[in-house]
Amino acid sequence: MQLLEKNTLDSFSQWVDQLSNEQGRQALLGMLRGVEREALRIDKDGYLATDPHPQALGSALTHSRITTDYSEALLEFITPVETNIDKLLEGLTKTHAYTVQNLDGQQLWPVSMPCYVGDTKDIPIAQYGSSNVGKMKTLYRQGLTYRYGALMQIISGVHFNFSVSQTLWDTLYEQSDKSLSRCDFVSERYFGMIRNYRRLVWVLPYLFGASPALCGSFIKNRPSDLPFEKTGKGTLYLPYATSLRMSDLGYTNKEQEKLSISYNSLSEYLAGMHEAIKMPSAKFAEIGVKVDGQYRQLNDYVLQIENEFYSPIRAKRVSLKNEKPSQSLARAGVEYIEVRALDVNPFSPIGIEASQIRFLDLFLLYCLLSPSAASDDTESQEIAANLKSVVLEGRKPGLMLSKNEQPISLQSWLSDLMAELKPLAVLLDGKPEGEYQLALMTWERAVDQPEATISGQIMQQIFEQETDHGYWVMGLAKQYEEQMKAYPLAQTDIDEYMAEAKSSISAQKELEKSGGDFDQFLKSYMES
Repeated sequence: MQLLEKNTLDSFSQWVDQLSNEQGRQALLGMLRGVEREALRIDKDGYLATDPHPQALGSALTHSRITTDYSEALLEFITPVETNIDKLLEGLTKTHAYTVQNLDGQQLWPVSMPCYVGDTKDIPIAQYGSSNVGKMKTLYRQGLTYRYGALMQIISGVHFNFSVSQTLWDTLYEQSDKSLSRCDFVSERYFGMIRNYRRLVWVLPYLFGASPALCGSFIKNRPSDLPFEKTGKGTLYLPYATSLRMSDLGYTNKEQEKLSISYNSLSEYLAGMHEAIKMPSAKFAEIGVKVDGQYRQLNDYVLQIENEFYSPIRAKRVSLKNEKPSQSLARAGVEYIEVRALDVNPFSPIGIEASQIRFLDLFLLYCLLSPSAASDDTESQEIAANLKSVVLEGRKPGLMLSKNEQPISLQSWLSDLMAELKPLAVLLDGKPEGEYQLALMTWERAVDQPEATISGQIMQQIFEQETDHGYWVMGLAKQYEEQMKAYPLAQTDIDEYMAEAKSSISAQKELEKSGGDFDQFLKSYMES
Protein backbone atom coordinates (compact mmCIF):
# COMPACT_ATOMS: atom_id res chain seq x y z
CA MET A 1 0.00 0.00 0.00
CA GLN A 2 1.32 3.44 -0.89
CA LEU A 3 1.97 5.87 1.93
CA LEU A 4 0.40 8.89 0.27
CA GLU A 5 -1.71 9.30 -2.82
CA LYS A 6 -1.02 12.15 -5.21
CA ASN A 7 -3.86 14.65 -5.51
CA THR A 8 -4.36 17.14 -8.28
CA LEU A 9 -5.41 19.58 -5.54
CA ASP A 10 -2.72 19.94 -2.90
CA SER A 11 -3.73 22.73 -0.53
CA PHE A 12 -6.60 23.37 1.85
CA SER A 13 -7.56 26.65 0.15
CA GLN A 14 -7.66 24.91 -3.25
CA TRP A 15 -10.02 22.29 -1.87
CA VAL A 16 -12.30 24.95 -0.40
CA ASP A 17 -12.37 26.70 -3.80
CA GLN A 18 -13.08 23.38 -5.56
CA LEU A 19 -15.99 22.66 -3.21
CA SER A 20 -17.41 26.20 -3.33
CA ASN A 21 -20.65 25.30 -5.07
CA GLU A 22 -23.93 23.89 -3.81
CA GLN A 23 -22.95 20.33 -4.67
CA GLY A 24 -19.65 20.66 -2.80
CA ARG A 25 -21.34 22.39 0.11
CA GLN A 26 -23.87 19.60 0.50
CA ALA A 27 -21.09 17.00 0.30
CA LEU A 28 -19.31 18.76 3.16
CA LEU A 29 -22.50 19.16 5.21
CA GLY A 30 -23.11 15.40 5.11
CA MET A 31 -20.80 14.94 8.11
CA LEU A 32 -21.81 12.22 10.57
CA ARG A 33 -21.26 12.78 14.29
CA GLY A 34 -21.68 10.99 17.57
CA VAL A 35 -20.93 11.99 21.17
CA GLU A 36 -19.92 9.89 24.17
CA ARG A 37 -20.08 11.84 27.43
CA GLU A 38 -18.82 10.50 30.76
CA ALA A 39 -20.09 11.72 34.13
CA LEU A 40 -19.65 10.56 37.72
CA ARG A 41 -22.71 9.93 39.85
CA ILE A 42 -22.44 11.78 43.17
CA ASP A 43 -24.60 11.95 46.28
CA LYS A 44 -26.20 15.15 47.56
CA ASP A 45 -23.09 15.96 49.60
CA GLY A 46 -20.76 15.75 46.62
CA TYR A 47 -19.21 12.37 47.39
CA LEU A 48 -18.75 9.61 44.85
CA ALA A 49 -21.76 7.29 44.63
CA THR A 50 -20.92 3.75 45.75
CA ASP A 51 -24.21 1.99 44.96
CA PRO A 52 -24.74 -0.27 41.92
CA HIS A 53 -25.69 1.06 38.48
CA PRO A 54 -29.38 2.05 38.79
CA GLN A 55 -31.78 -0.66 37.67
CA ALA A 56 -33.98 1.92 35.95
CA LEU A 57 -31.13 2.68 33.54
CA GLY A 58 -30.94 -0.91 32.33
CA SER A 59 -27.90 -3.08 31.76
CA ALA A 60 -24.60 -1.27 31.37
CA LEU A 61 -23.39 -4.26 29.35
CA THR A 62 -26.03 -4.19 26.62
CA HIS A 63 -27.76 -0.76 26.66
CA SER A 64 -27.04 1.24 23.50
CA ARG A 65 -27.18 4.72 25.07
CA ILE A 66 -26.51 4.45 28.82
CA THR A 67 -23.55 2.45 30.08
CA THR A 68 -20.63 2.76 32.46
CA ASP A 69 -16.92 3.17 31.91
CA TYR A 70 -14.37 2.22 34.58
CA SER A 71 -16.56 2.54 37.67
CA GLU A 72 -20.13 1.71 38.60
CA ALA A 73 -20.37 5.42 39.36
CA LEU A 74 -18.94 6.57 36.01
CA LEU A 75 -21.88 6.82 33.63
CA GLU A 76 -21.34 7.08 29.90
CA PHE A 77 -24.00 8.48 27.57
CA ILE A 78 -23.77 7.49 23.90
CA THR A 79 -25.70 9.18 21.12
CA PRO A 80 -26.85 7.58 17.90
CA VAL A 81 -25.02 8.83 14.80
CA GLU A 82 -26.56 12.04 13.47
CA THR A 83 -26.00 14.47 10.61
CA ASN A 84 -27.93 17.27 12.35
CA ILE A 85 -26.19 19.00 15.28
CA ASP A 86 -29.41 20.15 16.96
CA LYS A 87 -30.84 16.61 16.79
CA LEU A 88 -27.58 15.21 18.16
CA LEU A 89 -27.62 17.51 21.18
CA GLU A 90 -31.36 17.07 21.72
CA GLY A 91 -30.89 13.30 21.90
CA LEU A 92 -28.01 13.67 24.35
CA THR A 93 -30.11 16.03 26.48
CA LYS A 94 -33.01 13.56 26.61
CA THR A 95 -30.67 10.80 27.77
CA HIS A 96 -29.33 13.08 30.51
CA ALA A 97 -32.86 14.06 31.53
CA TYR A 98 -34.14 10.49 31.72
CA THR A 99 -31.07 9.48 33.72
CA VAL A 100 -31.28 12.32 36.24
CA GLN A 101 -34.99 11.73 36.66
CA ASN A 102 -34.14 8.15 37.69
CA LEU A 103 -31.16 8.76 40.00
CA ASP A 104 -33.17 9.02 43.22
CA GLY A 105 -31.64 12.32 44.31
CA GLN A 106 -28.12 11.72 43.01
CA GLN A 107 -26.48 14.22 40.68
CA LEU A 108 -23.94 14.24 37.86
CA TRP A 109 -20.50 15.73 38.50
CA PRO A 110 -20.19 18.32 35.68
CA VAL A 111 -16.38 18.52 35.29
CA SER A 112 -13.63 16.17 34.15
CA MET A 113 -11.51 15.87 37.29
CA PRO A 114 -13.15 13.80 40.06
CA CYS A 115 -15.06 14.93 43.11
CA TYR A 116 -13.70 14.39 46.63
CA VAL A 117 -12.35 10.86 47.05
CA GLY A 118 -11.38 9.80 50.56
CA ASP A 119 -10.09 6.27 50.03
CA THR A 120 -9.55 4.95 46.51
CA LYS A 121 -10.64 1.53 47.76
CA ASP A 122 -14.15 2.99 47.91
CA ILE A 123 -14.22 3.49 44.12
CA PRO A 124 -16.47 0.67 42.84
CA ILE A 125 -15.29 -1.12 39.69
CA ALA A 126 -18.01 -1.48 37.05
CA GLN A 127 -19.89 -4.77 37.17
CA TYR A 128 -21.28 -6.36 34.00
CA GLY A 129 -22.78 -9.60 35.25
CA SER A 130 -21.79 -13.26 35.12
CA SER A 131 -21.49 -13.84 31.36
CA ASN A 132 -17.97 -14.42 30.07
CA VAL A 133 -17.97 -11.13 28.17
CA GLY A 134 -19.24 -9.33 31.27
CA LYS A 135 -16.59 -10.94 33.46
CA MET A 136 -13.91 -9.94 30.97
CA LYS A 137 -15.02 -6.29 30.96
CA THR A 138 -14.88 -6.17 34.76
CA LEU A 139 -11.54 -7.97 34.89
CA TYR A 140 -10.05 -5.53 32.38
CA ARG A 141 -11.01 -2.69 34.72
CA GLN A 142 -9.58 -4.56 37.69
CA GLY A 143 -6.34 -4.81 35.74
CA LEU A 144 -6.38 -1.05 35.24
CA THR A 145 -6.68 -0.65 39.02
CA TYR A 146 -3.63 -2.81 39.65
CA ARG A 147 -1.66 -1.09 36.90
CA TYR A 148 -2.46 2.59 37.41
CA GLY A 149 -4.68 2.94 40.45
CA ALA A 150 -8.42 3.57 40.51
CA LEU A 151 -8.24 7.37 40.74
CA MET A 152 -6.96 7.86 37.20
CA GLN A 153 -9.89 5.84 35.89
CA ILE A 154 -12.66 8.12 37.21
CA ILE A 155 -11.54 11.14 35.21
CA SER A 156 -14.34 12.06 32.80
CA GLY A 157 -14.13 13.20 29.21
CA VAL A 158 -16.14 13.71 26.05
CA HIS A 159 -15.41 11.70 22.92
CA PHE A 160 -16.48 13.06 19.53
CA ASN A 161 -16.97 10.61 16.66
CA PHE A 162 -16.70 12.06 13.18
CA SER A 163 -16.85 10.99 9.54
CA VAL A 164 -17.52 12.70 6.24
CA SER A 165 -20.13 11.84 3.64
CA GLN A 166 -19.71 9.22 0.93
CA THR A 167 -20.42 12.01 -1.56
CA LEU A 168 -17.38 13.92 -0.32
CA TRP A 169 -15.27 10.75 -0.54
CA ASP A 170 -16.46 10.33 -4.13
CA THR A 171 -15.27 13.86 -4.92
CA LEU A 172 -11.92 13.42 -3.21
CA TYR A 173 -11.32 10.06 -4.87
CA GLU A 174 -12.15 11.41 -8.32
CA GLN A 175 -9.45 14.06 -7.83
CA SER A 176 -6.84 11.45 -6.85
CA ASP A 177 -4.69 9.48 -9.28
CA LYS A 178 -6.67 6.34 -8.31
CA SER A 179 -3.50 4.38 -7.60
CA LEU A 180 -5.27 3.10 -4.47
CA SER A 181 -8.58 1.28 -4.23
CA ARG A 182 -11.35 3.51 -2.93
CA CYS A 183 -11.32 1.69 0.44
CA ASP A 184 -7.56 2.11 0.82
CA PHE A 185 -7.82 5.72 -0.34
CA VAL A 186 -10.36 6.51 2.38
CA SER A 187 -8.18 4.91 5.06
CA GLU A 188 -5.08 6.76 3.86
CA ARG A 189 -6.89 10.10 3.88
CA TYR A 190 -8.24 9.43 7.38
CA PHE A 191 -4.71 8.71 8.53
CA GLY A 192 -3.59 11.93 6.88
CA MET A 193 -6.31 13.65 8.92
CA ILE A 194 -5.04 11.94 12.06
CA ARG A 195 -1.47 13.11 11.45
CA ASN A 196 -2.62 16.71 10.98
CA TYR A 197 -4.86 16.44 14.03
CA ARG A 198 -1.90 15.33 16.14
CA ARG A 199 0.13 18.30 14.90
CA LEU A 200 -2.66 20.65 15.95
CA VAL A 201 -4.15 18.76 18.90
CA TRP A 202 -2.93 21.47 21.31
CA VAL A 203 -5.65 23.74 19.88
CA LEU A 204 -8.39 21.70 21.59
CA PRO A 205 -7.12 21.87 25.19
CA TYR A 206 -6.29 25.53 24.66
CA LEU A 207 -9.83 26.44 23.61
CA PHE A 208 -11.89 23.70 25.31
CA GLY A 209 -9.68 22.52 28.18
CA ALA A 210 -11.83 22.71 31.31
CA SER A 211 -9.66 21.28 34.09
CA PRO A 212 -7.27 24.01 35.28
CA ALA A 213 -8.05 23.17 38.92
CA LEU A 214 -8.85 20.12 41.01
CA CYS A 215 -9.75 18.79 44.42
CA GLY A 216 -6.82 18.38 46.82
CA SER A 217 -7.88 14.79 47.52
CA PHE A 218 -6.71 13.90 44.01
CA ILE A 219 -3.13 14.93 44.80
CA LYS A 220 -3.29 13.22 48.18
CA ASN A 221 -4.08 9.97 46.45
CA ARG A 222 -1.86 10.55 43.42
CA PRO A 223 1.17 12.74 44.34
CA SER A 224 2.47 15.18 41.76
CA ASP A 225 5.55 17.36 41.29
CA LEU A 226 3.55 20.06 39.50
CA PRO A 227 3.90 23.50 41.14
CA PHE A 228 0.30 23.85 42.28
CA GLU A 229 -0.96 27.05 43.84
CA LYS A 230 -3.81 27.13 46.31
CA THR A 231 -6.72 29.51 46.67
CA GLY A 232 -7.80 30.72 50.08
CA LYS A 233 -10.58 28.14 49.92
CA GLY A 234 -8.23 25.24 49.20
CA THR A 235 -8.53 24.77 45.44
CA LEU A 236 -5.36 23.49 43.78
CA TYR A 237 -4.62 25.01 40.39
CA LEU A 238 -1.91 25.98 37.95
CA PRO A 239 -2.15 29.67 36.98
CA TYR A 240 -2.15 29.09 33.21
CA ALA A 241 -3.27 25.46 32.95
CA THR A 242 -5.99 24.46 30.51
CA SER A 243 -6.49 20.69 30.90
CA LEU A 244 -4.95 18.84 33.83
CA ARG A 245 -6.94 15.86 32.56
CA MET A 246 -4.57 15.77 29.58
CA SER A 247 -1.44 16.13 31.74
CA ASP A 248 0.63 13.44 33.43
CA LEU A 249 -1.98 13.52 36.21
CA GLY A 250 -4.58 12.22 33.79
CA TYR A 251 -4.62 9.43 31.28
CA THR A 252 -0.98 8.45 31.09
CA ASN A 253 0.82 5.14 30.87
CA LYS A 254 4.61 5.23 31.24
CA GLU A 255 4.83 1.65 29.97
CA GLN A 256 3.29 2.80 26.68
CA GLU A 257 6.22 5.13 26.04
CA LYS A 258 8.14 2.11 24.74
CA LEU A 259 5.52 1.57 22.04
CA SER A 260 6.04 2.91 18.54
CA ILE A 261 2.61 3.17 16.96
CA SER A 262 2.88 4.77 13.53
CA TYR A 263 0.08 6.82 11.98
CA ASN A 264 1.72 6.94 8.56
CA SER A 265 -0.60 4.29 7.11
CA LEU A 266 -3.24 1.84 8.20
CA SER A 267 -0.89 -1.10 7.64
CA GLU A 268 1.83 0.45 9.82
CA TYR A 269 -0.71 1.33 12.50
CA LEU A 270 -2.08 -2.23 12.58
CA ALA A 271 1.43 -3.71 12.69
CA GLY A 272 2.30 -1.46 15.63
CA MET A 273 -0.90 -2.32 17.47
CA HIS A 274 -0.37 -6.05 16.91
CA GLU A 275 3.12 -5.75 18.37
CA ALA A 276 1.84 -3.67 21.31
CA ILE A 277 -0.76 -6.17 22.49
CA LYS A 278 1.88 -8.91 22.55
CA MET A 279 4.70 -6.87 24.14
CA PRO A 280 5.69 -8.20 27.60
CA SER A 281 5.91 -5.80 30.54
CA ALA A 282 8.20 -6.68 33.43
CA LYS A 283 6.36 -4.13 35.59
CA PHE A 284 2.93 -5.60 34.94
CA ALA A 285 4.26 -9.15 35.24
CA GLU A 286 5.05 -8.37 38.88
CA ILE A 287 1.32 -7.94 39.49
CA GLY A 288 0.59 -11.46 38.36
CA VAL A 289 -2.23 -12.55 36.07
CA LYS A 290 -3.91 -15.25 38.13
CA VAL A 291 -2.86 -15.35 41.77
CA ASP A 292 -4.23 -17.93 44.23
CA GLY A 293 -6.88 -18.86 41.72
CA GLN A 294 -8.12 -15.27 41.25
CA TYR A 295 -7.48 -13.12 38.18
CA ARG A 296 -5.88 -9.70 38.69
CA GLN A 297 -5.62 -8.65 35.04
CA LEU A 298 -6.30 -10.06 31.59
CA ASN A 299 -2.59 -10.56 30.87
CA ASP A 300 0.77 -8.98 31.69
CA TYR A 301 1.45 -7.31 28.34
CA VAL A 302 1.95 -3.55 27.95
CA LEU A 303 -1.68 -3.46 26.78
CA GLN A 304 -4.28 -5.87 28.14
CA ILE A 305 -6.47 -5.05 25.13
CA GLU A 306 -6.34 -2.39 22.41
CA ASN A 307 -8.62 -0.01 24.34
CA GLU A 308 -5.85 0.46 26.89
CA PHE A 309 -3.79 2.39 24.32
CA TYR A 310 -4.22 6.01 25.40
CA SER A 311 -4.31 8.34 22.42
CA PRO A 312 -6.01 11.70 21.80
CA ILE A 313 -7.46 10.32 18.56
CA ARG A 314 -8.36 6.87 17.24
CA ALA A 315 -9.14 5.38 13.85
CA LYS A 316 -12.36 3.38 14.17
CA ARG A 317 -14.81 1.09 12.41
CA VAL A 318 -18.00 -0.41 13.80
CA SER A 319 -17.00 -3.94 14.77
CA LEU A 320 -18.82 -7.15 14.01
CA LYS A 321 -19.68 -9.54 16.85
CA ASN A 322 -16.56 -10.68 18.75
CA GLU A 323 -14.32 -8.61 16.46
CA LYS A 324 -11.43 -6.63 17.93
CA PRO A 325 -10.98 -2.99 16.82
CA SER A 326 -7.85 -3.74 14.77
CA GLN A 327 -9.58 -6.70 13.12
CA SER A 328 -12.44 -4.50 11.96
CA LEU A 329 -9.98 -1.95 10.55
CA ALA A 330 -8.04 -4.69 8.77
CA ARG A 331 -11.29 -6.10 7.34
CA ALA A 332 -12.73 -2.95 5.79
CA GLY A 333 -10.58 0.09 6.59
CA VAL A 334 -11.28 3.25 8.56
CA GLU A 335 -14.93 4.29 8.87
CA TYR A 336 -14.65 7.22 11.27
CA ILE A 337 -12.33 8.85 13.77
CA GLU A 338 -12.78 9.35 17.50
CA VAL A 339 -11.57 12.63 19.04
CA ARG A 340 -10.53 11.95 22.65
CA ALA A 341 -8.96 15.27 23.71
CA LEU A 342 -12.10 16.98 25.02
CA ASP A 343 -12.76 17.84 28.66
CA VAL A 344 -16.30 17.96 29.97
CA ASN A 345 -17.57 21.51 29.43
CA PRO A 346 -18.96 22.59 32.84
CA PHE A 347 -20.93 25.43 31.23
CA SER A 348 -23.17 22.92 29.47
CA PRO A 349 -25.51 20.53 31.34
CA ILE A 350 -24.61 17.83 28.80
CA GLY A 351 -20.85 18.47 28.73
CA ILE A 352 -20.56 19.93 25.22
CA GLU A 353 -22.37 22.61 23.25
CA ALA A 354 -23.12 23.46 19.62
CA SER A 355 -20.38 26.04 18.98
CA GLN A 356 -17.77 23.50 20.06
CA ILE A 357 -19.14 20.93 17.62
CA ARG A 358 -19.16 23.44 14.77
CA PHE A 359 -15.57 24.39 15.53
CA LEU A 360 -14.65 20.68 15.60
CA ASP A 361 -16.30 20.26 12.20
CA LEU A 362 -14.16 23.07 10.77
CA PHE A 363 -11.02 21.86 12.52
CA LEU A 364 -11.39 18.24 11.39
CA LEU A 365 -12.25 19.16 7.81
CA TYR A 366 -9.13 21.33 7.80
CA CYS A 367 -7.09 18.35 9.00
CA LEU A 368 -8.63 16.16 6.27
CA LEU A 369 -8.27 18.58 3.35
CA SER A 370 -4.77 19.85 4.15
CA PRO A 371 -1.58 18.15 2.90
CA SER A 372 -0.28 15.65 5.44
CA ALA A 373 3.30 14.42 5.14
CA ALA A 374 4.49 11.32 6.93
CA SER A 375 5.51 11.82 10.54
CA ASP A 376 8.68 10.66 12.31
CA ASP A 377 9.99 10.34 15.86
CA THR A 378 11.36 13.89 15.87
CA GLU A 379 7.96 15.31 14.98
CA SER A 380 6.24 13.04 17.51
CA GLN A 381 8.45 14.51 20.22
CA GLU A 382 7.59 18.03 19.04
CA ILE A 383 3.87 17.18 19.11
CA ALA A 384 4.13 15.81 22.65
CA ALA A 385 6.08 18.85 23.86
CA ASN A 386 3.56 21.29 22.37
CA LEU A 387 0.65 19.43 23.95
CA LYS A 388 2.35 19.34 27.36
CA SER A 389 3.08 23.07 27.20
CA VAL A 390 -0.51 23.95 26.39
CA VAL A 391 -2.18 21.69 28.96
CA LEU A 392 0.04 23.04 31.75
CA GLU A 393 0.46 26.70 30.75
CA GLY A 394 -1.59 27.33 27.61
CA ARG A 395 -2.93 30.69 28.83
CA LYS A 396 0.54 32.02 29.67
CA PRO A 397 1.18 35.31 27.82
CA GLY A 398 3.67 34.89 25.00
CA LEU A 399 3.77 31.09 25.23
CA MET A 400 6.02 29.68 22.52
CA LEU A 401 5.47 26.38 20.73
CA SER A 402 7.47 24.57 18.05
CA LYS A 403 6.32 24.15 14.44
CA ASN A 404 8.56 22.23 12.04
CA GLU A 405 11.33 22.62 14.63
CA GLN A 406 11.01 26.41 14.52
CA PRO A 407 9.71 28.53 17.44
CA ILE A 408 6.30 30.13 17.00
CA SER A 409 3.96 31.79 19.44
CA LEU A 410 0.71 30.01 20.25
CA GLN A 411 -1.13 33.22 19.48
CA SER A 412 0.40 33.56 16.00
CA TRP A 413 -0.14 29.92 15.07
CA LEU A 414 -3.75 29.88 16.28
CA SER A 415 -4.49 33.21 14.57
CA ASP A 416 -3.24 31.81 11.26
CA LEU A 417 -5.41 28.72 11.69
CA MET A 418 -8.52 30.75 12.43
CA ALA A 419 -7.92 32.81 9.29
CA GLU A 420 -7.68 29.65 7.18
CA LEU A 421 -10.92 28.30 8.65
CA LYS A 422 -12.99 31.38 7.79
CA PRO A 423 -13.61 30.60 4.09
CA LEU A 424 -14.73 27.09 5.04
CA ALA A 425 -17.13 28.50 7.65
CA VAL A 426 -18.60 30.84 5.03
CA LEU A 427 -18.97 27.94 2.58
CA LEU A 428 -20.71 25.69 5.12
CA ASP A 429 -23.11 28.46 6.16
CA GLY A 430 -23.98 29.44 2.61
CA LYS A 431 -24.89 32.91 3.88
CA PRO A 432 -23.35 35.80 5.84
CA GLU A 433 -23.15 35.47 9.63
CA GLY A 434 -24.30 31.87 9.76
CA GLU A 435 -23.80 29.49 12.66
CA TYR A 436 -20.36 28.25 11.61
CA GLN A 437 -19.10 31.80 11.27
CA LEU A 438 -20.57 32.73 14.65
CA ALA A 439 -18.97 29.67 16.27
CA LEU A 440 -15.61 30.56 14.75
CA MET A 441 -15.96 34.15 15.99
CA THR A 442 -16.80 32.88 19.48
CA TRP A 443 -13.61 30.86 19.79
CA GLU A 444 -11.47 33.29 17.80
CA ARG A 445 -11.82 35.72 20.71
CA ALA A 446 -9.68 33.35 22.76
CA VAL A 447 -6.68 33.95 20.48
CA ASP A 448 -6.04 37.35 22.06
CA GLN A 449 -8.09 36.81 25.21
CA PRO A 450 -7.05 33.66 27.11
CA GLU A 451 -9.77 34.44 29.64
CA ALA A 452 -12.29 33.58 26.88
CA THR A 453 -11.14 29.96 26.85
CA ILE A 454 -13.21 27.56 28.93
CA SER A 455 -10.38 27.15 31.46
CA GLY A 456 -10.02 30.94 31.66
CA GLN A 457 -13.74 31.34 32.31
CA ILE A 458 -13.60 28.72 35.06
CA MET A 459 -10.74 30.39 36.93
CA GLN A 460 -12.35 33.80 36.51
CA GLN A 461 -15.57 32.58 38.13
CA ILE A 462 -13.75 30.89 41.01
CA PHE A 463 -11.75 34.02 41.82
CA GLU A 464 -14.66 36.43 41.33
CA GLN A 465 -16.94 34.35 43.55
CA GLU A 466 -14.11 33.76 46.05
CA THR A 467 -15.17 30.15 46.26
CA ASP A 468 -13.65 26.69 46.31
CA HIS A 469 -13.59 24.77 43.04
CA GLY A 470 -15.57 21.92 44.61
CA TYR A 471 -18.32 24.24 45.89
CA TRP A 472 -18.48 25.92 42.49
CA VAL A 473 -18.89 22.56 40.77
CA MET A 474 -21.50 21.45 43.32
CA GLY A 475 -23.50 24.56 42.52
CA LEU A 476 -23.49 23.61 38.84
CA ALA A 477 -24.39 20.00 39.66
CA LYS A 478 -27.45 21.15 41.62
CA GLN A 479 -28.42 23.62 38.90
CA TYR A 480 -28.22 20.96 36.19
CA GLU A 481 -30.09 18.44 38.34
CA GLU A 482 -32.99 20.86 38.65
CA GLN A 483 -32.80 21.67 34.94
CA MET A 484 -32.88 18.02 33.90
CA LYS A 485 -35.62 17.11 36.37
CA ALA A 486 -37.74 19.86 34.84
CA TYR A 487 -36.94 18.83 31.26
CA PRO A 488 -40.26 17.93 29.57
CA LEU A 489 -39.63 14.44 28.27
CA ALA A 490 -42.49 13.25 26.08
CA GLN A 491 -44.23 10.09 27.25
CA THR A 492 -43.08 8.39 24.04
CA ASP A 493 -39.46 9.18 25.00
CA ILE A 494 -39.95 7.86 28.53
CA ASP A 495 -41.57 4.69 27.18
CA GLU A 496 -38.66 4.21 24.77
CA TYR A 497 -36.03 4.53 27.51
CA MET A 498 -37.99 2.21 29.80
CA ALA A 499 -38.36 -0.34 27.02
CA GLU A 500 -34.63 -0.30 26.24
CA ALA A 501 -33.77 -0.60 29.94
CA LYS A 502 -35.98 -3.67 30.15
CA SER A 503 -34.73 -5.24 26.91
CA SER A 504 -31.09 -4.59 27.83
CA ILE A 505 -31.54 -6.44 31.14
CA SER A 506 -33.13 -9.32 29.26
CA ALA A 507 -30.27 -9.34 26.75
CA GLN A 508 -27.73 -9.55 29.58
CA LYS A 509 -29.61 -12.46 31.13
CA GLU A 510 -29.60 -14.29 27.79
CA LEU A 511 -25.83 -13.87 27.57
CA GLU A 512 -25.48 -15.25 31.08
CA LYS A 513 -27.38 -18.41 30.14
CA SER A 514 -24.72 -19.46 27.65
CA GLY A 515 -22.12 -20.08 30.37
CA GLY A 516 -18.87 -21.71 29.31
CA ASP A 517 -15.46 -21.90 30.93
CA PHE A 518 -14.05 -18.40 31.49
CA ASP A 519 -10.42 -19.52 31.31
CA GLN A 520 -11.00 -21.00 27.87
CA PHE A 521 -13.05 -17.98 26.78
CA LEU A 522 -10.25 -15.61 27.77
CA LYS A 523 -7.59 -17.78 26.12
CA SER A 524 -9.56 -17.90 22.87
CA TYR A 525 -10.10 -14.14 22.89
CA MET A 526 -6.43 -13.38 23.45
CA GLU A 527 -5.34 -15.77 20.71
CA SER A 528 -7.83 -14.55 18.11
